[in-house]
Amino acid sequence: MKLFFKILMCFAIFTYVMNYAEAKNMDNLTQKQKDIVKIAALTAAGEQDKLEIVINKSLDNGMTLNELKEVLVQMYAYCGFPRSLNAINTAMKVINTRKSNGISDSIGEEPKQVPLSDKYAAGKANHETLFGKSDTKAPFEIFAPAADNFLKEHLFCDIFERGVLSFKDREIATVAALTALDGVCPQKNAHLKAAKNMGLTDNQAKEIEKIVSELKHDDLKQPFAKGEPNPYNKFFTGNTYLTRLSANDDVWNSSIANVTFEKGARTNWHMHSGGQILLVTAGEGRYQEYGKKIQVLKPGDVVRIPPEVKHWHGAAPDSEFSHISIETNLPDNNTTWLEPVTDEEYKLSEKIS
Repeated sequence: MKLFFKILMCFAIFTYVMNYAEAKNMDNLTQKQKDIVKIAALTAAGEQDKLEIVINKSLDNGMTLNELKEVLVQMYAYCGFPRSLNAINTAMKVINTRKSNGISDSIGEEPKQVPLSDKYAAGKANHETLFGKSDTKAPFEIFAPAADNFLKEHLFCDIFERGVLSFKDREIATVAALTALDGVCPQKNAHLKAAKNMGLTDNQAKEIEKIVSELKHDDLKQPFAKGEPNPYNKFFTGNTYLTRLSANDDVWNSSIANVTFEKGARTNWHMHSGGQILLVTAGEGRYQEYGKKIQVLKPGDVVRIPPEVKHWHGAAPDSEFSHISIETNLPDNNTTWLEPVTDEEYKLSEKIS
């Protein structure tokens, strides 16, 4: 009897572990969906060299030629014909090279023809499936009804009715593209909601953000070495790295260093008695003077910090960040380190992304 209960207990534990593993796996993007994210994001960003590599890997992973084509065709609706056509040309180059090397890729399911007599009605129904039904028109539909017609008849009918990709996969591609673009947060948030209506989980949405962020900030494209762990890390939240570009230079009255922040890392509140200049070189960051609004920092930005001004700076929540720090007015420039930036203070930076 004891042996029977032991066997029963082992079977129950095994079943629990297998069910947990299956549920966890279902909460992750499939390999094909990860490849869709990369292709869509790089198409939107116009990164043809990286796109060529990703398309090769995606085909190696089993993506069909028609699935690849559908992602690239849909992209013109979200990042324009120029970038979509550039990506299509890159795909053709990859496929021709693979053919010449004796690689035969699967064509896959053929897209459906769309001979519908009332495309607006069909597109409207698909739009309601994605975004939910609304009894009122959006302001843009009233202001520019032609745009609404194009959206319903062409985008949500002609394109979405083609099949090959599921509605969920099409929305994954759209969210990835909009994540890679600047200035389209309202559209990204709307399509993220649509993707979740199609079954995208919160964890899968985070995966999309992570993949796109890593593509956007691959190696940070910075001209200076990442350096060693920052010796001043006790005055920072999260991990940072420092490369000293000059010693404390009494001739030029300055000290120059490259500082790299991991995602979410930031300084404590602090002040410099002689001031500081920040030259942003890579990634996306944040800067705030005490009592003022948080600023978004991007490559090329210059921050001039007056003496004795309480401030903090660091990385965005979803991006590594790198800047050149120039401490001026040496040797009489001393740093006063103050309290850490709280999570509540830092989370305000998420709202301005």
